[in-house]
Amino acid sequence: MPPTSARAVYPGTFAPFTPGHLDIVDRARRLFAHLTVLVAVNADKDPTQPGTARADAVRKVLPPGWTNVTVATWSGLTVDYCHRDHSTAIIRGVRNSTDALYEYQLAAMNETLGITTLLVPARPALANMSSTAVRTAVGEALDETG
Repeated sequence: MPPTSARAVYPGTFAPFTPGHLDIVDRARRLFAHLTVLVAVNADKDPTQPGTARADAVRKVLPPGWTNVTVATWSGLTVDYCHRDHSTAIIRGVRNSTDALYEYQLAAMNETLGITTLLVPARPALANMSSTAVRTAVGEALDETG
């Protein structure tokens, strides 16, 4: 049973939201009283859809019973959102050693700003799935049918 008030944030571009993302949300929601899936609005990431559309897409795939999970968009630093939302942790998925090194560096910075980061390893069956790979596969499938 998660603590009665512990809140966490799972940030990302989610362009698109993959089965790996959904698995991380499922695992994290069991550890915290409330989890916010925080859709990053960052023009530098060059997402294919605006943040509101990506947030709506995430909401559509979340099961109705996951009542402690909400979705929001944010264009600032994740730690700023955490402080505003009274969240004590940032959840980050890690697929491989390259991800781990990058996420460790971000986690160290977040810690200096007062927010702990929990790195959640991807399940082996989902470790090779990235949003980029999904976008590429979808684009290739559309090219073949279009």
